[in-house]
Amino acid sequence: MFNALSGLRQHVGNYPGVTVEMSKGHFTHAGTDFELIDLPGTYSLAPRSPDEMVAVDLLLGRRPEEQRPRVVLSIVDASNLDRHLYLTTQLLELGVPVVVAVNMIDVAEAQGVTIDCARIAEETGLRVVPIQANRRIGFDALKDALVAASKDTAGQNGPQLPEPVEREVAALKAELNGDVPTFLARRLLLDVDGHTETWLVGKHGLRLKQQLTEARTRLAAEGCSIPGIEAKTRYAWVRSITAKAVTKPATRPVTGTDRLDRILTHRLWGTLIFLAIMFGVFQAIFVGAEPLMGLIDDGVSWLADGVKEALPSGPVRSLLADGVIGGVGGVLVFLPQIVILFGFIAVLEQCGYMARAAFLMDKLMSRCGLSGKSFIPLLSSVACAIPGIMATRVIENPRDRLATILVAPLMSCSARLPVYALLIGAFLTDGFAWWVPGVTLFGMYMIGFVAAPLVALALKRTLLKGGTPLFVMELPAYRMPTLLGVVRRMADAGWAFVRRAGTFILASMIVVWALLYFPDRDAGGRFEERVAELKESGDDAAANHLQAEWKRQSVLGRVGQALEPVFAPLGWDWRIGVAALASFPAREVIVGTLGIIYEVGEVDDDEGEESLRGAIRSEWSGDPVRGKYPVAVALSVMVFFALCCQCASTLAVIRRETRSWAWPAFTFVYMTGLAYVGGVATFQIGRIITDMFQG
Repeated sequence: MFNALSGLRQHVGNYPGVTVEMSKGHFTHAGTDFELIDLPGTYSLAPRSPDEMVAVDLLLGRRPEEQRPRVVLSIVDASNLDRHLYLTTQLLELGVPVVVAVNMIDVAEAQGVTIDCARIAEETGLRVVPIQANRRIGFDALKDALVAASKDTAGQNGPQLPEPVEREVAALKAELNGDVPTFLARRLLLDVDGHTETWLVGKHGLRLKQQLTEARTRLAAEGCSIPGIEAKTRYAWVRSITAKAVTKPATRPVTGTDRLDRILTHRLWGTLIFLAIMFGVFQAIFVGAEPLMGLIDDGVSWLADGVKEALPSGPVRSLLADGVIGGVGGVLVFLPQIVILFGFIAVLEQCGYMARAAFLMDKLMSRCGLSGKSFIPLLSSVACAIPGIMATRVIENPRDRLATILVAPLMSCSARLPVYALLIGAFLTDGFAWWVPGVTLFGMYMIGFVAAPLVALALKRTLLKGGTPLFVMELPAYRMPTLLGVVRRMADAGWAFVRRAGTFILASMIVVWALLYFPDRDAGGRFEERVAELKESGDDAAANHLQAEWKRQSVLGRVGQALEPVFAPLGWDWRIGVAALASFPAREVIVGTLGIIYEVGEVDDDEGEESLRGAIRSEWSGDPVRGKYPVAVALSVMVFFALCCQCASTLAVIRRETRSWAWPAFTFVYMTGLAYVGGVATFQIGRIITDMFQG
């Protein structure tokens, strides 16, 4: 609904201090300009985490960067009205006009539920509008209600907590010298060990903690036990309203969602279907993107050849053709796979399946000291670890939140996909069954799904000891994804990838090119001119030998050769090693670095192979180690990248979320060590297996 109201006029606002990001947008109706702020979804205004506290402060007008809202739009689920109106009762205490949008009326009707919105409005004084957001039904009436509410201060009726509770609230507010509004004083009393209590006790001292305990004891003696009295009061009020306005069938009908959930949430069949869906996604990513990847690769090669023909030999030509076009173009080749991946993620999210995946994984996560609530950020990290880490803000317990943050980068994000696709395409397609690429890609992603819970288990038993949190989740009804929503998600992901390739990766490629280009001469003269002369004379073997010598004598080549003993147990040579080192700021850099190292533009492509894949395959074939164990080396590189934290942006977000450099440093060290051990084990085991079969 936010997207429909704001259209393309959206941006993200960042709130300093707790770095909670909220979407913002604008729309105009009946001559009134509205600024929309999309607050994080929640079931109540009892803040238990920093992001929920920011939402409460914004609604109360306590955020200096925002004016207090003139209207609050409360979106409730028509098929689950009793539960969703609970939040609305709390919103009524803010002193701001509230408009209620009763969404998904089609789902309610399918269940035989009818809602008299006019009767709810009559009983409460609220403006209540039935809508169906995915089809834009009821939007004009909703906009009219928002305009009217912004200009009207008519009273709205909500539940009243018992008089003893309000008496204690007034006493606490007086004790705090009016430091907080009545709403927060009420939350202080009602939310035992909540965020408000932690904040105010830390500010005013343990005396406030003692007063809270005494106040709650007095209320219990008067039959108003905290926190139960709030739920009892609010739900009683909600039921009194819905009893007059909502009609339900005597027996709840069995819906299509119920029938699907019997299978998709089954402990055995549901898990098998989840794995099958993941395999299907990865197989489709690999197969479906190939034609478009070929077109992009041809375009990059054509552009690089054009630059080489137009410019004379020298650093400028090499920089543009090899560093910029070759390096960045080598990364952009994988754009179709990134777009397809995000398309599948959007479909799975919109249809309601992602919530089922979290439900299925809850039992596994609980054995590791976490819950299904942690699995949702981990699933988000399959697209990108940064929003996945930010999604941990919904986890109330600080230890569980930190544990989830520390393991989220283990999930294979979209930045790893180009590495997987490059090496799988080079060594696991020709001569292998059609399903091998998909299984291998699926296996790379499963490494994260297996490693993350195991590392979380180790953390919860050592550094972050604590009990397993409870997990409560509402499973939404299945619904058809909207084409616009899926396309928008794919376009956003594609543009983000292109923007990253054109900025950070471009800068990295220029640095890598320079380190591989210079020094560009020795006692015999300039390498580039001598290579060109040898090729013109038809001595390609000598030209390739001199080209390799040039790379070895470069700054990056010398560093790589010095570190080659470190790479040897992984089955890597200095070329792979320096490409891996160059990729620590961003994983995608390895693809462009390999393109520069292997001189993609000079590779014979007569067999129709993609140039970089062909270059790697050709180069490795003549090496005593990589030529004998190409699959083992390729798997070693992929496992290393699956487990290593090669993303400066992710480390920066961990620093921002934990407010400490210690945790990003810990993440970098443990993941790099884990990646090295995993890569060594993969190569050594693969070498043994290869020798057994070849022997």
